[in-house]
Amino acid sequence: QVQLVESGGGLVQAGGSLRLSCAASGNILSINSMGWYRQAPGKQRELVAVMPSGGDTNYADSVKGRFAISRDNAKNAVYLQMNSLKPEDTAVYYCNAYIISSWGKGMDYWGKGTLVTVSS
Repeated sequence: QVQLVESGGGLVQAGGSLRLSCAASGNILSINSMGWYRQAPGKQRELVAVMPSGGDTNYADSVKGRFAISRDNAKNAVYLQMNSLKPEDTAVYYCNAYIISSWGKGMDYWGKGTLVTVSS
């Protein structure tokens, strides 16, 4: 069984910063892409940033220059540094990873989400 557990959400004032963390655990053989999505109230879930294991990092236009994604492959972890936060960044942030399990099956996994609230 594979799990993704996020942490680091909270309440911050506009212009502030937060750092989200996500760690994968369980029967993991390898991890391909890891990334972050978010879902604001009344809206669809959207990509924030994704970092493939060997490709270019991709960011949503709305966060370019403000957010930075990074990975620690030794820890099976992914991070999202969020700077210059805006009220419109308020959402539940979900960690996502495409993981090859120990028995050779690959699939998408999701964390349960962590709430980020940016006050104006």
